[in-house]
Amino acid sequence: MLARLSISSRGFNQSQQPFIFTLHSRLRFNLASLLSPMASSSPTTHVPSFSTSSPSPSPPPTKRIGTHNGSFHCDEALGCFMIRLSDKFADAEIVRTRDPQVLEGLDAVLDVGGVYDPSGDRYDHHQKGFQEVFGHGFTTKLSSAGLVYKHFGKEIIAKELQADEGHPDVHRLFLAVYKSFMEAIDAVDNGINQYDIDKPPRYVNNTHLSSRVGRFNLDWTDPDQSSEKENEAFQRAMALAGSEFLDSLRFHAKSWLPARSIVMECLSARWDIDPSGEIMVLNRFCPWKLHLFELEEEMKIDPPIKYVLYEDERGKTWRVQAVGVSPDRFESRKALALQWRGLRDEELSKESGIPGCVFVHMSGFIGGNHTYEGALAMARASLKL
Repeated sequence: MLARLSISSRGFNQSQQPFIFTLHSRLRFNLASLLSPMASSSPTTHVPSFSTSSPSPSPPPTKRIGTHNGSFHCDEALGCFMIRLSDKFADAEIVRTRDPQVLEGLDAVLDVGGVYDPSGDRYDHHQKGFQEVFGHGFTTKLSSAGLVYKHFGKEIIAKELQADEGHPDVHRLFLAVYKSFMEAIDAVDNGINQYDIDKPPRYVNNTHLSSRVGRFNLDWTDPDQSSEKENEAFQRAMALAGSEFLDSLRFHAKSWLPARSIVMECLSARWDIDPSGEIMVLNRFCPWKLHLFELEEEMKIDPPIKYVLYEDERGKTWRVQAVGVSPDRFESRKALALQWRGLRDEELSKESGIPGCVFVHMSGFIGGNHTYEGALAMARASLKL
């Protein structure tokens, strides 16, 4: 698939044409080809396609999406990428301009224009009085990317899952991807601090996605400050932001969602493990911590889980891990017995009276036993000590 570039000079005015480019976008795309060097010596430039399939003729695009020219940020780069994953705006042209007359005639406008109106596909967040949030308990003001995700996210996720938009898993991923990926982009673009403190940060973090996208903007020392160069940079910014969005989506679809199902099943079986209901056994190891906290609240688990048992397939032993007081805290709800901590092997087995012990960490947050029965005995004993 080829792309057409109509290049204008930097800084649009009434006598110039806005920059327009077309890219073929799909959920599956070859990032390496997209990021390869792009020709810039001609007003009509051929660029790589998002698609990994063989190039084939396609009808001219019928939709045009507008965003501003000049310096760009992560939110409009990602917003332009995401909206073109929808059926409505698949293969649409991107028009970069600030001219209100040009913007008025476009099918969608992101991050410019001063209007938020989803019925007219207008997704700006800079206007006075704008306070739109994602909802579902989230209170961060949305950027243009957040607005696009709010209105098109379920469609994009449903395509990835090959499921109907109304499927419960689509809604779960819709919330999870916003929480783990999208919200930070909204917050950074709107200048919202991560912590409610006035003290300066202990260190500077310029490695997050918004910073990396920002570095695609032309450096002031670059002798070529043309719109052509700027628009090529925006195209690369779209590719970076879009690839990380899809990476996040696919991680949640292929790893996060199956893990959640495993933890839910094992949590429901907790009473079969111990009469206390405070010990959970994973029948298959998976990332469990964040799911456990969310599911405990969702399922109204009381008393909360104190220990999680799982098999360490590498060492062919069993682990007993104390659950933290929260996902981001090191303190345990109930650490393993104090008198066991720091002991190993025979010394630990003798002290605990439980055969097959391997170790207990000095902090008591984790221990090991050669058998499932031994690990379960360690958890049961620690509950009573």
